[in-house]
Amino acid sequence: MKVELRGRSFLKEMDFTKEEFTALIDLAVDLREQKRAGTEAQRLIGRNIALIFEKSSTRTRSAFEVGAHDQGAHVTYLGPEDSHIGRKESMKDTARVLGRMFDGIEYRGAAHENVEILARCAGVPVWNGLTDEWHPTQMLADVLTIRDHSTRPLDELAYCYLGDARNNTANSLLVTGALLGMDVRLAAPHELWPSAEVRHIAERMAASSGARLMVTDDPHKAALDVDFLYTDVWLSMGEPEEEWGERIDELLPYQVNAELVAATGNPNVKFLHCLPALHNRLTEVGETIFEKWNLSALEVTDEVFESPASIVFDQAENRLHTIKAVMVATAGD
Repeated sequence: MKVELRGRSFLKEMDFTKEEFTALIDLAVDLREQKRAGTEAQRLIGRNIALIFEKSSTRTRSAFEVGAHDQGAHVTYLGPEDSHIGRKESMKDTARVLGRMFDGIEYRGAAHENVEILARCAGVPVWNGLTDEWHPTQMLADVLTIRDHSTRPLDELAYCYLGDARNNTANSLLVTGALLGMDVRLAAPHELWPSAEVRHIAERMAASSGARLMVTDDPHKAALDVDFLYTDVWLSMGEPEEEWGERIDELLPYQVNAELVAATGNPNVKFLHCLPALHNRLTEVGETIFEKWNLSALEVTDEVFESPASIVFDQAENRLHTIKAVMVATAGD
């Protein structure tokens, strides 16, 4: 590591400088190569890590658990029913207890304030596995995947996110691109744009990094000449099903399909998705959507998802290597 991050928390992208952020990605590349070669040195031996999950997870939980085990650490999983958080015990009190027992704490939940309280009160590194506002560990994996599939520097690359842009993934994509000096486009209905506050944060960062930012309701304008297309699920499982129809109608123009891919004008454009994706009928939700709205896919068609342009499973694997890098850099020897 060219920078020193020991003892630091990672709660949102703005916590780190461009140099610190890219150093984590460089470390992830080294750790990935070592894992594949069977030469990985364990730098978390004797460490104990708490994983707080108030929201369910596949990739984030797996990446933290496998990454910790690879590095010699022990993990304790605390699911929604496994602690007194929020019911009998405040987050501040929880932080002061867990900080006495663990060397690092991951939090995945709703209110971003909770992970901030953990970081202020625990006295050990705290990592944001996802909150309603930010998804920083996902960004590390995304940027690593973009680097893996590019021959040009990051500041010469463009990516376009389409769909619901008022969520954590879109917020994080906007500020991450701004941090790294990239060309970032978000395409969404106006009422689903990131908040003015998030846009102002990104604009301030872009002013110093040279990033180019676009937020528009025109998907074809946003997608023209980009190197990467990116989307996320349209339907939160917490939303009432009776509201799904209106949401689907609103977002269908932003579906990543063959027409949208062609509209980029780039025959080598790649497709990213943080997963899970509703790209076919092979899930309960997918079948429900087909039965009610006669749609076999939502945010991305199966044709695109299964195409050579899709690098979503490289992206998913990179969650492991980048999350491992965060733990090693902030809580390792």
